[in-house]
Amino acid sequence: MEVEAVQKQVIGDAASWSAQPPRSGTVSGFHRNTELDVLGQQQWEEVRQRHAAGQRVSAIARELQLDRKTVRSCLKREHWAPYQRAVRRPSLLDAHREWLQSRAPQVSFSARILFQELRTQRGFTGCYELVKVAVRPLRAAATVASVTQMRFETTPGEQAQVDWGQVTVTLGGVRTKVHVFVMTLGYSRRGYAEGYLNERMASLLSAHERAFEHFGGACQTLLYDRMRTVVAGLVEDGSRARLNETFSAFADHWGFTVRLCRPYRAKTKGKVESGVKYVKGNFVPGRSFADLEDFNAQLAAWQAEIADVRVHGTTHQLPIERFADEAGALIAFAGRRSFLQAMVRERKVAEDWLVSIDANRYSVPFALIGKTVQVTRESDQWVIRHGGKVVAEHAILAGRARISIKPEHGPGALSRNQRQRFSADGARASNVGRPAERDVQVRDLAVYEQLLQAELREAA
Repeated sequence: MEVEAVQKQVIGDAASWSAQPPRSGTVSGFHRNTELDVLGQQQWEEVRQRHAAGQRVSAIARELQLDRKTVRSCLKREHWAPYQRAVRRPSLLDAHREWLQSRAPQVSFSARILFQELRTQRGFTGCYELVKVAVRPLRAAATVASVTQMRFETTPGEQAQVDWGQVTVTLGGVRTKVHVFVMTLGYSRRGYAEGYLNERMASLLSAHERAFEHFGGACQTLLYDRMRTVVAGLVEDGSRARLNETFSAFADHWGFTVRLCRPYRAKTKGKVESGVKYVKGNFVPGRSFADLEDFNAQLAAWQAEIADVRVHGTTHQLPIERFADEAGALIAFAGRRSFLQAMVRERKVAEDWLVSIDANRYSVPFALIGKTVQVTRESDQWVIRHGGKVVAEHAILAGRARISIKPEHGPGALSRNQRQRFSADGARASNVGRPAERDVQVRDLAVYEQLLQAELREAA
């Protein structure tokens, strides 16, 4: 049975439970003729036949397990009529039904929270008991849905699922939180995992490309929850999610389709969630690592030696063997240029001759202050260009709020270079006889800027 059908059935049953008291051997005092209303035609005829045969009301009630009042009422009716549900009376909650159904899962079906929000935000004037009764079938439907999840299987290369997991491990003797990227192929269940120090866009894109390289390609569709690096918000009418522009361009570059889980339905991507749990439960315990590089080296070995060659609990096959049927269906990775290397970022050089890239700052020649430069990622370096020429190269910094400065980019570089050049060839008489090595006075950078401006005016 489909989950939606189960939910409708449970909601309908629960609604009837809330509208009627439970059946019993006696009729509840607050609901008149409930038992009589639901007597079937055969049972109604049986009551009348027994009475016609001379059986007393009390004997009929005892043998048929009915209330005596029900038997008397049945004998008063000349014709049997099928049960008809009474027309539901209007409720103060009618105007809030749709809101209640969408909001209830978000607050874990808390009738108290829903009641408070209805009173303060939506002008509801009813009582708490009314809300509690209305939430009951919704909670029951969610409970049934949670235990009747249908497993969604995909064909080779059709879908992969992506998620992050967090683990706290020892890196070089220091307890450190590592963010583990996991991609699981839907058909073969083969996974790729890699640790990062954050979940920012650069880490996400890098992890994807390394996963594509590991598998030799990408699936047609990739499934995500609504992580901030993938989803930028909602479109203007609020009908659907709006993808992050950079991530959307990344998906277009590699040719895969982005699919998002429905809100509060994280179990939609259960394959990758199982993969995250597997990494946490099988790889992490009892290990220590020298650094993040060592963490990833051990993780890669574990994937090849353990994860890929285990018998999977669902498919009952080895992921690496099942992958043989999936590899040919992937979007080919080989020979295609990395998106990170193809992506050009424009940055304006600040007054401190630094440019900001992914929350860190890197120096460029100070003469470019106020100019716009182009930044690309090549391997593990940021390459910065201006006018088509490379003006700076920096190793990519890990973490945030860190600075990489090269001395040759600073305002004092021109003066130092001139002193070294003139002292080497003895071109100026004023340098003759001066000691080869002198103590250098440390000055504020503003002094060097003033000297530079003076030198530039003289040169002009």
